[in-house]
Amino acid sequence: MRSIAFIRDQLAERALAVCQTYLPNGRRSGQYWVVGDLAGSKGRSLYVRLTGRAGKWTDSATGEHGDLIDIIRHTGNHHSFGETIAEAERFLSLPPSHQQPTALSPASSDRTGTARRLFQSGQPLGGTLADAYLTSRGLVDCHRYDALRFHKKCFGRTADGNRFAYPALLAAITDLDGNITGLHRTWLSAPPPSKAPLDEPRRSLGRMIGNGVRFGSAHDVLIAGEGLETVLTLTALLPWIPAVAALTATHLGLLELPDTLKRLYIASDNDDAGQMAWRALSAKAIQRGAAPTALIPQLKDWNDDLRLLGFAHTQSLALSQLCPEDAPALASSACSQNGL
Repeated sequence: MRSIAFIRDQLAERALAVCQTYLPNGRRSGQYWVVGDLAGSKGRSLYVRLTGRAGKWTDSATGEHGDLIDIIRHTGNHHSFGETIAEAERFLSLPPSHQQPTALSPASSDRTGTARRLFQSGQPLGGTLADAYLTSRGLVDCHRYDALRFHKKCFGRTADGNRFAYPALLAAITDLDGNITGLHRTWLSAPPPSKAPLDEPRRSLGRMIGNGVRFGSAHDVLIAGEGLETVLTLTALLPWIPAVAALTATHLGLLELPDTLKRLYIASDNDDAGQMAWRALSAKAIQRGAAPTALIPQLKDWNDDLRLLGFAHTQSLALSQLCPEDAPALASSACSQNGL
C-alpha cells in the first residue's frame, strides 16, 4: 500500500492541474489558484499555492486551510477516506492501492482545541457589545443561547498578516452530539454597535464540515440556514423549532443531519451558491427519509425582512411556509422538549 505522503507529494507536483480539474471556476493569479470556496464557486476567498508549499490552501472567509487531498475530498463529497484516495489515484493514473475505506480522518488543519479554549475564555452575552449588536439587528434575548458568548479582545490577522484585536461575538460550532468542533467570530466596534472595519469581520476556525451553530436539540424537525443572523432571526420567529447555522453556503450543503429527522426547513440565500446548497442538502434529506422545504424570505434574507418589514409580517410569512405538523398549536410542547 502506497503512503498518503507519496500521494500528497504527487498531487503537489501537479497542483495547477488538480485545481483546473476540481476547481474549474477559479483562475490563476501569480503563484496562486484563486476561487470562491471549496465548492468551487466563483470568487476570490480561497487561495491554493501553486509553487513552494504547492497544494496548500487557505480560505480567507472561513479561516480553514488544508491540502489537495482535502480539495478532492470536498468536491467529491466523499463519505470515506478510501473514496478520496481512490479518486486521487485515478487522477494521478496510479494503479489502485486497494486501500480499505475508512472513516474520514480529521482535516490536517484541525484547530478544535484552539476554538474550544477561545470560546471558554468568552463571557456570557447579556449586557455586552455583542448583545447590543444583535439587538440592533432586531435580535433580542439572544443571551439565552448557550452557543453564544462575547470576547472583549479577540485577536486575528488580516490577509497580509497584520495582527488586530477587536471585541467579538463568539458562536460555538458543534457536531450532532453537542461537542465543540470549531468557533465562529464576528468582530465588532462601537458606537454604534456594528461589525468592525475589516475586510472580513467574520471568520471561523476548527472543523466546520458537517457541523454548525445549534439552537435547540433537533429530533424530527430542524431549520438549517447559512448565516448566523439569518438563523437567529428564524429562531425568534419560530422559537419552537430547533435550528442550526452552517455559516456558509458550502457548509450548508455538507451539513450532517440527525437520523431521526422527518422534516427539514432550509433557509439558503437566493444566489448561485445558495441554490447549490439547497440541492445538496435537500438531496441528502430525501436520501435519509426527511422531507425538505425551502424557507424563502421576501427580501434578500430573513434578517432584512425582520428589520425592514417588522416582526408580525415576517413571522406570518415564515408560518405560511410551515408544514401543518409544525404549526403554532404545537409550539408549547415543542418548546418544552427543546428547552427553548
